[in-house]
Amino acid sequence: MFKTTIKGHDLQFKTSAQLFSPHGLDGGTGAMLSVVEFTAGQRVLDLGCGYGIVGIVAAKIVGEQNVVMVDRDPLAVRLARENATLNLVPEVSVYESDGFTNVPNTDFDLILSNPPYHTDFAVPKTFIEKGFNRLVMGGKMYMVTKRRKWYKNKFVAIFGGVQIREVAGYYVFVAEKRSTQYANKRG
Repeated sequence: MFKTTIKGHDLQFKTSAQLFSPHGLDGGTGAMLSVVEFTAGQRVLDLGCGYGIVGIVAAKIVGEQNVVMVDRDPLAVRLARENATLNLVPEVSVYESDGFTNVPNTDFDLILSNPPYHTDFAVPKTFIEKGFNRLVMGGKMYMVTKRRKWYKNKFVAIFGGVQIREVAGYYVFVAEKRSTQYANKRG
């Protein structure tokens, strides 16, 4: 368990050594949250939520009924639900889902992700491609990574452009949906 303050909200989180960043807010998630501007009423997806930091911060600002959190790890899902209750936003929706597989919603204003860093890019490729289709027109996808080139090229291919902010050694990508089709059909 640890306590932290994010965007003016005092929060506490139950964690597990088996999950990513069990001792506190990791640098990448902190970098991404420093760039995101939440607005009340926005529909937000925390994609790969872990124990729930991003989704819970979002719920405090946009309203808990507007937040969906997903993770493929059953332990992460259980802790995200417990942490939502612990932080007084129990109405967030938390699903066990490999990416978008079990996500019924298609009308997100924001999708936020700190994807796992793998040697291949299968997970972020799917997140970016499928995420595009789950955003409303004008919706934005935020993703934080340690790598720049592949992510920049993928976001440009799908969204037609991307803003990149370097924060504390991380790259925060922000792409806005401006069309109903991928910018480059090959994606």
